[in-house]
Amino acid sequence: MSVQPHRRLLRSSWNAVAMLAAIALIAVWIVSPNGRNLSGASATDRSSWRTQTGGPQLVSIQPFPEMEGAVCEWMPASATATASTSLTAALWQEPASGLAAQTSPDGVRTATEIERAPLRVIRDTYPTYSAIAVDINSNEVYMQDENLFGLKVFNRLDNTPPNAAFTEPKRVIAGPNTKLEFNCGLYVDQKTGDVYSVNNDTMDTLTVFARGASGNAVPKRALHTPHGTYGIAVNEVAQELFLTVEHINAVVVYRKLADGEEKPLRTLQGPQTQLEDPHGIAVDAKNNLLFVVNQGNHKLSEPPWTGRFEPPAITVYPLGASGDTAPLRVIEGPKTQLNWPSAMFIDEERQELYVANDVGDSILVFRSTDGGNVAPIRVVKGPQTQLKNPTGVFVDLKNDELWASNMGNHRAVVFPRSANGNVAPLRVIRSAPEGKMALAIGNPGAAAYDSKREEILVPN
Repeated sequence: MSVQPHRRLLRSSWNAVAMLAAIALIAVWIVSPNGRNLSGASATDRSSWRTQTGGPQLVSIQPFPEMEGAVCEWMPASATATASTSLTAALWQEPASGLAAQTSPDGVRTATEIERAPLRVIRDTYPTYSAIAVDINSNEVYMQDENLFGLKVFNRLDNTPPNAAFTEPKRVIAGPNTKLEFNCGLYVDQKTGDVYSVNNDTMDTLTVFARGASGNAVPKRALHTPHGTYGIAVNEVAQELFLTVEHINAVVVYRKLADGEEKPLRTLQGPQTQLEDPHGIAVDAKNNLLFVVNQGNHKLSEPPWTGRFEPPAITVYPLGASGDTAPLRVIEGPKTQLNWPSAMFIDEERQELYVANDVGDSILVFRSTDGGNVAPIRVVKGPQTQLKNPTGVFVDLKNDELWASNMGNHRAVVFPRSANGNVAPLRVIRSAPEGKMALAIGNPGAAAYDSKREEILVPN
C-alpha cells in the first residue's frame, strides 16, 4: 500500500529537482560568458574571461570522490529534450511501475525513459490521526488520517483489546473524489451530521460530507481556502466558519455554508494581532470570544521577508474581531507548558479550554478567563495515558468524556472529562499493532546519511 508523507510532499519533490539541476549544472559543464569551456583553462585565462558583476562568481570546481554503493546517476536528455524536461519526466512517472517517462503538465514528452526504481522505501503503512470529533447523535468517532489521506469512522464504544492487532473502522472515507489530502482540521455538525474536513498543504480545499458518507465519496461542498489552512471552529449562533491560516498568520471567517470560490466575510491579520503560526481555534459563542493557539513561528508576508521565533501562546479576541486587532489577553510563558500546541476545544459549560500539546505529549486544561504566564488547572500526561504527540482534542459533553488523537502511536484515547495526571484511558482505539510507533515522517524537506553511525537523517 502506497503511503504519502505527513505534509508538503510536492514542495519536497520540487526542492529535490532544483537541487539536482544545480548539481548537474556545476558538475557537468561550466561555460564562460562567451561560450568557452573553463574546465581546461589556466588561472590567467579564466581570470581574463570573468566579467565584473559586483557579486560572487564561480571560479573553480573540485569533483567529489568516487562513492561506493548505488547513487542517482545523471540521465541526460535526448537531443530534443532539455535537462529540466528530463527531470520533470522523472516526477511524472507512473507510481506503480516507475518505468516510463510521462507527459509533463505543459505537454512536453521526453525521449528518455526512467527505468530506476527505488532500492527501498521508508514509510508508515498505518493511519496517523491528526484530529478527532464525536457525532453524539450517531454515537460515532471520526478521526482524520493524515498519513493515508482519509477519514476513519469508529463506534464510540470501540475498545481495542491489548492482544488485538488493531480495530477495524466501521467505514472509511478516502479516494480521489473526496479531495482529502494532508487533512488536519475536523468539525462535526451535531444537528445535521455534516462532517467538515480541512486540508493543509496541497489541496487548499475544505470539504463537507454528509453523515454516513463512505468510500470514494464526492463532498457535498468544497470551499477553496487559503494555502496553509489548519484549524476549524464554527459559531452555530451566527452561522460562521472560522479557519486559521499558518503561513500568513491569519484567521479567515466565512459563512458556514460557503462553497466554491466564495470569499471570507472578514480576516483577522496584522502585527497587532500577535498571530504567530496559528493552529488550533475555538469559539466561545456564550461569551463572544475567539481563542487561537499559536506555535510561535512569526514571518513577514511582505518585504523584508524576515521572521523570528516567539514562545507558543494562546491569544484571545472579541468574536467579531477583524483586521489588525490586538488580543484582549494572551496566555504565554514557561508555566503554561505549551509546546507545539495544536487543536483546541472550549467547554462553554465549565469555561475550560482544552489544548492538544503535541511535543509535550499532554492535554493541557486552562480556565477560559486565564491570561499571562499561568499554569494549567489540569494536565493529562504520563506513560499510562498513552498520549504520544496528540494533535486532536474533543470534549463529549453528552457522555462526559475527553478524547485525544495521536500522531505518534496510531491511536485515539478517551478519558473522563475531568481527568488529571498520569491516568489510564477508559478506552483505546488502536489502528496498528501494540508497540508500533509512528515513523513521524512529516514535511520531509531533505535527507542526509551519517556514514559513521549508519543513520539516515530526515528533518521535518
